[in-house]
Amino acid sequence: MMVDTKLKRTKIVDIDASLIGRHLFLQGWIRTSRSQKGVVFIELNDGSTIKNIQLLSNQEKTLLTGTSIAVTGKLVASPSPKQPYELQVETLEVIGEADSTFPLQKKGHTLDFLREIAHLRPRTNTFGAVARVRSRIAFAVHEFFQQRKFFYVQTPVITSSDCEGAGELFELVTETKNFFGKKAFLTCSGQLNGECFATALGEIYTFGPTFRAENSHTSRHLAEFWMIEPEMAFYDLKQNMDLAESFVKHLVKTALDTCQEDLSFFEERYEKGLKQRLEVVLNRPFERITYTEAIELLLKSNIEFQYPVKWGNDLQSEHERYIAETVVGGPVILYNYPKTLKPFYMKANEDGKTVACMDVLVPKIGEIIGGSQREDSLDKLEKGILSHGLNPSDYDWYLDLRRYGSVPHSGFGLGFERAVQFITGIENIRDIIAFPRAAGLCEF
Repeated sequence: MMVDTKLKRTKIVDIDASLIGRHLFLQGWIRTSRSQKGVVFIELNDGSTIKNIQLLSNQEKTLLTGTSIAVTGKLVASPSPKQPYELQVETLEVIGEADSTFPLQKKGHTLDFLREIAHLRPRTNTFGAVARVRSRIAFAVHEFFQQRKFFYVQTPVITSSDCEGAGELFELVTETKNFFGKKAFLTCSGQLNGECFATALGEIYTFGPTFRAENSHTSRHLAEFWMIEPEMAFYDLKQNMDLAESFVKHLVKTALDTCQEDLSFFEERYEKGLKQRLEVVLNRPFERITYTEAIELLLKSNIEFQYPVKWGNDLQSEHERYIAETVVGGPVILYNYPKTLKPFYMKANEDGKTVACMDVLVPKIGEIIGGSQREDSLDKLEKGILSHGLNPSDYDWYLDLRRYGSVPHSGFGLGFERAVQFITGIENIRDIIAFPRAAGLCEF
């Protein structure tokens, strides 16, 4: 039966007890359908919320999970304690049928299996909830910086510069020989380009895709991921750390304030105590510990870590999580790492051994933010480029920022997927992004 399209569509997220007695027009997908004593009970979801609405219909035809329908009916109070209201269907129109081959007919699929059908997994509770939280947190990113009068700058995806100097770049190969006149790559960071605008506008941020050709198969790495990278003129390292702490707290507060239903789902299915863990982020200042102090704490732990602990060695995820989870019991900022571990652009400290950098570590994830005060001395920056085996002529434009009106400035990068991982409690970063790209994985 065709539905009455004169009614304006109501989304499930907007239905509440105040609409009882009203006639509504709904559209969505069937999650479950069962028949009892001549009445068909349908659980309908339209993606606007994790909650379904129950429909009571006299529809004779069996409708399978995944079928899209449009219905009109009267919202009535429900006798069941599981839901406060339900819709008595008056008209029902099948828009698109799904048959028994639909892979989500049954419940209980593993996340590994759902990763193989990434085009359909958004229809599950888990990935619908991830998408909604991710969307709200993305909006909160802009909210945070716009409230502080930062300017949003779109930096290029194609670059000729290796920001990190690690060589983990995807090189572009085109049919047109020498298309760019030099080697070009997918960017691993918008930082260097962002600094150009920070030294003109004062405070800017970028938010876009970045790429690393890192042959990693861990639950923490992707080949394509999104980064938020603010750059601030006249900021020193302490101001940089203060901003990073405020930023993480803003994202967490936004989730707690606006995503309660989805967070409750994650807490029930994936991490008990999730909300309490997030509350800790809001209610305590982030501990601040030097790299040297962190090494001392790790050595005193008497734990036999997989990776050796020694001053001058990079900290691994197991070290970062031990400090955040066991030593501090919450977020911590480590700063002043050995200069041999960090990129050429970080400001050298007076001790000659360390640079003015910082990493924000959180429980379950480890590093979620990396940043530094940038080297503002032309002479020291040139030496840093050479010491990292790079060609200064490739960075002549970057050196110009120090030649003409150089100022102290700082910035950091937050991995967006890791932030959403931290907020949702989902273990594998490949389940945080719509279509994961990683070593050996490039479907759809």
